[in-house]
Amino acid sequence: MSIDRIEALRALLVQDPKNSFVRYGLAQAYAGDGRLEDAVLVYRELLERDPSYVAAYFHLGQTLEKLSRLDEAREVYLRGLDACTQKGDFHTRSEIQAALDLLPA
Repeated sequence: MSIDRIEALRALLVQDPKNSFVRYGLAQAYAGDGRLEDAVLVYRELLERDPSYVAAYFHLGQTLEKLSRLDEAREVYLRGLDACTQKGDFHTRSEIQAALDLLPA
């Protein structure tokens, strides 16, 4: 991911800070660029602002796993399961459940 793409997404967020899709894209861009701590911060901010953005739970959990922060990943996955159930998104719920099942005890 190029710095130009990250900067473009950041500029879009300045214009529209409530845009969950752009915030998610920024987190994804950071993760793709190997900037995992930055991705974690943006995913967390997204979920604070929009707890129903269920895809972010899966990707935040995956990013935390890459950082070997397994307890945090487990917590995020569990919150994601609840959010998916409330939203009725059983596809994403099954993906999160599969990721949770693969976490070491």
